[in-house]
Amino acid sequence: MSDSCPTSPTPYPSDCEDTEGLRTLARQRKEENTEPARQALFARAAAIRLLLLDVDGVLTDGTLLYSGQGEEGKAFHTQDGFGIRLLREAGIDVGVITARSSAVVGRRAEELKMRYIYQGVPGKREAFKEILRLSGLRPYEVAYMGDDWLDLVLLQQVGLAVAPANAVAEVKRVAHLVTERQGGHGAVREACDLLLASRNLTAELLQRYSSS
Repeated sequence: MSDSCPTSPTPYPSDCEDTEGLRTLARQRKEENTEPARQALFARAAAIRLLLLDVDGVLTDGTLLYSGQGEEGKAFHTQDGFGIRLLREAGIDVGVITARSSAVVGRRAEELKMRYIYQGVPGKREAFKEILRLSGLRPYEVAYMGDDWLDLVLLQQVGLAVAPANAVAEVKRVAHLVTERQGGHGAVREACDLLLASRNLTAELLQRYSSS
């Protein structure tokens, strides 16, 4: 009997106790159904050797900022950058594929030592094929994170499809993981953390940084 329910004056459970019992059963069933899904997600993540990212709406919040001179600016989250750094230390490459071209994106990608930088590509499929050819990887060894319709073509081919919380509904439906955070606000870091956890590297890396 739940402590939140008054004691029943009869030997039979009260309506409150019945309701609490049903809620407890529902929680147990949810946990049982979640664990196999979690294991399947970790299995997918453990096979990943390359994380590819869209930019607008993923590495940024999707806002486009222009100066009076027409120069473009973007805001990036430092936790995403550190997550990418951790992936490199774990031997996982990172790259971007974006339909737009931006000097600031190129600079950020170089700062983070991304291996693949594809900007201004009209079709992401061709860039993806070239990356597979250059890397020698198979699609199931690649993760991709995108937020809009242009990303669907890759999200449906890769081994791990990730969508930020701000992604459109069609993207969320095909994603294996939808992050709790929005693009530009740590969503990429969640994807990085999953890849590290699937390899049991989180504690090791945390120890390295907390003792250095």
